Amino acid sequence: MYVPNGGKDYAAKLAFLEAMAGWARAAKDAGRTLLVCGDLNVAPTDRDVHAKERKANAIGQRPDERALLEKVIGEGLVDVGRALDPDNDELFTYWAPWREMRKRNIGWRIDFVLASESLAKTAKAGRVFREFGTSDHAPVLIEFE
Repeated sequence: MYVPNGGKDYAAKLAFLEAMAGWARAAKDAGRTLLVCGDLNVAPTDRDVHAKERKANAIGQRPDERALLEKVIGEGLVDVGRALDPDNDELFTYWAPWREMRKRNIGWRIDFVLASESLAKTAKAGRVFREFGTSDHAPVLIEFE
């Protein structure tokens, strides 16, 4: 899944996240198991942004979009990457493509694997492949039983 960045149309990003929460709620109410993977373009907390990249009111760090992401996750989903690595303050998935940000691990965590609670319980391992890829994002891998 790709959530719009919001730089050109912030209202559309918020509307997308609100619709995503409704979709997750409907799936939960129907008893469906969800696995949502992708670039959600929101860092859930300040901890998910390197201290040098934290900026008050920056898109991707604003309270309203964070609240909407929390609303999505609150519909019975688990942030599996964080659940598997809860104490890692350097768990990032995106780095600006300048000043060797990726090499220095000065990034943001905006790429996720979200899973229904029942599926999340079967997660065995997770990893961000910072050293791979030509994008400014890294692949995120979660292994389930």
